[in-house]
Amino acid sequence: MTQLDLHLRRDAFGCLLLRTPQGREVPVTPVRSFPISDPGAGLALVGTDGSELVWIEGPDELAPETLKLIREELASREFTPEIQRIVSVSSFATPSRWQVETDRGPAELVLKGEEDIRRLSTGTLLIADYSGVQFLIRHVPALDKPSRRLLDHFL
Repeated sequence: MTQLDLHLRRDAFGCLLLRTPQGREVPVTPVRSFPISDPGAGLALVGTDGSELVWIEGPDELAPETLKLIREELASREFTPEIQRIVSVSSFATPSRWQVETDRGPAELVLKGEEDIRRLSTGTLLIADYSGVQFLIRHVPALDKPSRRLLDHFL
């Protein structure tokens, strides 16, 4: 597979810029097609108006320095801690305060309502905290039994 000839750089403000074939530099944002279920599947570089400027099938299409810039940009925007264990919940009625252990350390989230738990697939859940942080449970059956028992009260 041949590499895409993309010219990306950061400006003085840290914004990612793409040089077009016409020589103009336009701000772009990388957007994954399936950020949770298949983060390596493909992504688009979109302009400030939301239009797709470039489609990238996979990381092997990119030069290493371009891939590094895109991964840095994605990491700065995609903050989805993965819940590994539910330590406690304040109440089985909502709103409730949850103490959890994530792949990024201990955290506390407030669940406003049961509708803030979205089922993405059979074993994957996305939980929205009242402050807007999205917490991921990638595989519910992999949680320990006490965590699953606490979670069952809300499903």
